[in-house]
Amino acid sequence: MAETSIEIRRAAERGRSEFGWLDSRYTFSFGHYYDGQHVGFGALRVLNEDRVTGGAGFDPHGHRDMEILSYVVEGALEHKDSIGNEAIIRAGDVQRMTSGTGIEHSETNNSRRDPVHFLQIWIKPETEGLEPSYAHKAFPDESKRNRLCLMVSRDGREESLTIPQDVSVYSTLMDGGETVVHALGAGRRAWIQVIKGEVSVSQNMLAAGDGAGISGLESLSLRATRSSELLLFDLA
Repeated sequence: MAETSIEIRRAAERGRSEFGWLDSRYTFSFGHYYDGQHVGFGALRVLNEDRVTGGAGFDPHGHRDMEILSYVVEGALEHKDSIGNEAIIRAGDVQRMTSGTGIEHSETNNSRRDPVHFLQIWIKPETEGLEPSYAHKAFPDESKRNRLCLMVSRDGREESLTIPQDVSVYSTLMDGGETVVHALGAGRRAWIQVIKGEVSVSQNMLAAGDGAGISGLESLSLRATRSSELLLFDLA
């Protein structure tokens, strides 16, 4: 049996940038922030928690050979890209962009007044040089209540968005005292990212902003001590 390993990344230990209009926290190395002990977790390369003030956002900029996911926690995010897509991503929605051979996009707060809070996630694809593409889907709260809702997967099962990598991304909204269990296949590992609340994972307490990389377990038991929201990444 593989050795059990749990690597906890506390919220306060993350990198940080503040630009007035943008407050970002970096779980892994990103941009000017580099930490040799935290450069990713398998195919998961970027996990940023961003808060953008009303009327502000990221001007058009380019990406290549990366799968970019945006998960909105509060507010609404406006997306425009160079292949003709325009969308409003609202709380609970997921956006997937395959940058492949190259794409430009902008992300701005759809509100002139209220902030938008979202997670920006980068996953390294299995193959480079893919044709750029875009997808966006809403996942209602009821589909996540006290259960793991599959949002992104390689095979698109359970009506999830597809991604060219052996990664499954789940979300859940848990009431206090509730437990959800996730089975991990042989040789697989998981990253847990708590967005709100407080969750116990294998006797380790994780609060909002905390993350944990877990390997060597056959299953994960996640127990919320109060109302909580989290993402689970099941990785090869």
